[in-house]
Amino acid sequence: MSSGFENKVVWITGASSGIGEALAYELAGRGARLVLSARRPSELERVRAASCASDQDRVALVPLDLGELPSLPSKVEHAWGRFGPIDIMVHNGGISQRSLAAETSFEVDQRLMTVNYFGPVVLTKSLLPRMRERRSGQFVVVTSLTGLIGTALRSGYAASKHALHGFFDSLRAEVQGDGIAVTLVCPGFVHTDVSRNALTGDGSAQGTMDAATRQGLEPGVCARAIAKATLSRRTEVYIGGFETMGVYVKRLSPALFARVVARAKVR
Repeated sequence: MSSGFENKVVWITGASSGIGEALAYELAGRGARLVLSARRPSELERVRAASCASDQDRVALVPLDLGELPSLPSKVEHAWGRFGPIDIMVHNGGISQRSLAAETSFEVDQRLMTVNYFGPVVLTKSLLPRMRERRSGQFVVVTSLTGLIGTALRSGYAASKHALHGFFDSLRAEVQGDGIAVTLVCPGFVHTDVSRNALTGDGSAQGTMDAATRQGLEPGVCARAIAKATLSRRTEVYIGGFETMGVYVKRLSPALFARVVARAKVR
């Protein structure tokens, strides 16, 4: 029985840990050829060895830093040259935040926007002409529930994720006749190091795991849900537990949502 990913070329950013690492394992097991990117080459090597030990030639590594915008177009050239056309681009790399807006430096806000929003946009604009020429391709954008509902301690992070929704919703409307799909993936709490690595107001990492993150979904569960949404070319999917209800509460009653989120435990 086909898995739907056999010999598809899938490029995953943020592939050295968390959701990206789990997705690499999931898709390697389904027969995809992978291009894995993150900042740390040694961690990418570890993921490649674990994901496809019997045939590592099916996993290519393209280290990159989403914050280094001028370098990204050349990374597209490199990735495209490894296995040929990119069938699916998974924008998963990013960084979170844990600080009050009033206590967060502008430099932190700027870094969050650069890594979480401008980095994926540069990669997308570099890939898009090639996909349009082939009339085939898919962008899978791992945003967050915070891309739809803002919460305390995440003002800059929420802004960057909201921006992704705006850009990719618009892009979807523009490429609907070009054979290109856009899938927005909105996870809630997932048990990764996202909160340990989250930026505080001065730009340093928080260094501890939030209780809500510790109790979140296992990354493998999230990865399987992303794979399913990708295959069905879903427009938007929410992955998580009770926190996903916040999307619907905000739609039905923004005032009620504001009261609830003001009291919510978000770390």
